[in-house]
Amino acid sequence: MKRSVIVLSAALLAGAAVAQVTVKDAWVRATVAQQKATGAFMQLQSAQDAKLVAAQSPVAGVVEVHEMAMEGNVMKMRAVSSLTLPAGKAVELKPGGYHVMLMDLKGQVKDGDTVPVTLVVEGKDGKRQNIEVKAPARTMAQPAMKHDHGDHKH
Repeated sequence: MKRSVIVLSAALLAGAAVAQVTVKDAWVRATVAQQKATGAFMQLQSAQDAKLVAAQSPVAGVVEVHEMAMEGNVMKMRAVSSLTLPAGKAVELKPGGYHVMLMDLKGQVKDGDTVPVTLVVEGKDGKRQNIEVKAPARTMAQPAMKHDHGDHKH
């Protein structure tokens, strides 16, 4: 009995070391037929220093964290190995900036669809956690819905 209490306590402590990340206003840009890529956008906030190191989605064959940046007079998009999430500061993933790129789409993402995205966040201690996000698809013309996704707090 004593041993199982120690193991349980250790498991609880290990879970407490993982960064607490909140996701707000997640959405995915709807696509047209035959379009092979789209972006996922959201606001991330971590209670502790952490970084977004990967993402996955069943709707795409390839999912990467990307940034848009000026190189000379040209705007370029490129994959990044991680995105820093400073403790207590909101990090905006938005069109024209950092975003989650969904490529090799398995089908059209239609306006109103719900797109599952799994974010992989790594804490300062190297421990990783998966954050499950259900992002509604919408067109760029629709206004962003401002509400808290409390169920995405980990």
